[in-house]
Amino acid sequence: MSLKIGPLRVDPPVVLAPMAGVTNPAFRQLCRQFGRAIYVSEMITARAVLERNAKTMRMAARAPGEQVHSVQLYGVDPSVMHAAVRILVDEVGVDHVDLNFGCPAPKVTRRGGGAALPAHPRLYRSVVAGAVGAAGAVPVTVKMRCGIDDDHETYLEAAVIAEQEGVAAVALHARTAEQRYSGTARWDCIARMKEAVMTVPVLGNGDIWQASDALAMQRWTGCDGVVVGRGCLGRPWLFADLENLYLNPPEELGAADRAEGWQPSLGQVAAVMVRHARLLADYVGPVGATRDFRKHAGWYLTGFPVGPVVRRDLAQIESLDELTERLGRLDPDLRRSPAAACAPRGHTDGPRPVALPDGWLAGRDDPTPPVGADLMVSGG
Repeated sequence: MSLKIGPLRVDPPVVLAPMAGVTNPAFRQLCRQFGRAIYVSEMITARAVLERNAKTMRMAARAPGEQVHSVQLYGVDPSVMHAAVRILVDEVGVDHVDLNFGCPAPKVTRRGGGAALPAHPRLYRSVVAGAVGAAGAVPVTVKMRCGIDDDHETYLEAAVIAEQEGVAAVALHARTAEQRYSGTARWDCIARMKEAVMTVPVLGNGDIWQASDALAMQRWTGCDGVVVGRGCLGRPWLFADLENLYLNPPEELGAADRAEGWQPSLGQVAAVMVRHARLLADYVGPVGATRDFRKHAGWYLTGFPVGPVVRRDLAQIESLDELTERLGRLDPDLRRSPAAACAPRGHTDGPRPVALPDGWLAGRDDPTPPVGADLMVSGG
């Protein structure tokens, strides 16, 4: 079972979701060591690319060994988006550009970006068209949410517009921006998008905590591939589980399939943690790696009975040597239950009212971007 995104063949049909502060080159490299997928960068902004912001261009650079260089881009101004994509294609040499129309962060939506933009279909169309026109043969995809809230669904119209403007695939995180990361993903919306989009692949995202969830989503919705986000936090070997399951899919998915995949001991998890931290050190240096890895420690230890003191200490490490030393004190034979191993990690907040520009929902036909919308240069 494979997936075609423009000229790219994706087998198995799996994409790593862009996650701010997570999907940097180190994490992408770690995941690639476990299995095949398209591994997308953290979100960067079109304005920052246009201004060649040093931090942004470093985030956009191809990582060592990265055969498919995939970058997610945020923008609200069609001309800025067009120019930024040209830079990414001509100067950076990206192989795939993913457009962010799903971020629910207030600093993004209050500027009309992310999940807010499809509520202005004329402006949204222009942004997509600008990116596709600038990309040439490089495939452009879009990732969106169901809408702003239950009263303002945008995903079907937005998906069809993107298809009309020549994108290579559309992806849906099956929650509204108001939901953020709470509740249950609405896989029925993915099924409806698949029915509405006729000529390009549809990818589903939301509540894929283990490999069997991906296969279940595809069989239930008919989608062509899956986008994996929080499920791989503290479990980069999920991509190995996905590859193995797609190679040998069961005819039916039963309760026993919930326990499939690698169930590592604490000692095996600790070895992956150290490997992750060392890759981070190669990318940002030992001080930056220590600071960045603290948030990952709790995700890796989800479900292990190590106690709150151990978790607190690992979240406050001062060096990579300290990380290795503290992990060495733990019982390497400890195991966690399969149910705990696939417990939710990462963001769980929501629902929350969506921050929008003044009058945003009253002026849907306005094709102009909000004033200052593309001034933001930090990720979402």
